[in-house]
Amino acid sequence: MERELAAPCGLYCGVCGILMAHREGNSKFKERLCTVYNVTPAEIRCEGCLSRDIFKYCRTCPIRSCALERGIEGCHQCDRFPCGFVDDFPLPVGKKVILRAIPTWKELGTEKWIEEEEKRYHCPHCGYRLFRGAKRCRNCREPVDVD
Repeated sequence: MERELAAPCGLYCGVCGILMAHREGNSKFKERLCTVYNVTPAEIRCEGCLSRDIFKYCRTCPIRSCALERGIEGCHQCDRFPCGFVDDFPLPVGKKVILRAIPTWKELGTEKWIEEEEKRYHCPHCGYRLFRGAKRCRNCREPVDVD
């Protein structure tokens, strides 16, 4: 289990398209992500929210900063959840996942929560590993609906 992939906001980094494209060295996937995030292919790199190699936008995330400043693992340990940082989260699918994931993380604990997030993001048709927000499996091309 890579604990640095347990982002404080509940957006498990292990299923992030940025991290997956970077680790796979997948140029085609990086090109597609560039249009979503308005960055260059070289900027499509990350090793997880709590690592030393963090994606451009995650470096300035107020949720991440808040958790680090308060000395907590994540929003699941905060009595103010959901707060204004969550309310103002810029990506609708991300906000939806945060609101689903944090209560689950609080209930299950970190190890079990990560295990469940890993299981959640697989294609129901072929079993291929999906990234958060995927609408179609990159392997079998079948439509998927996970968040």
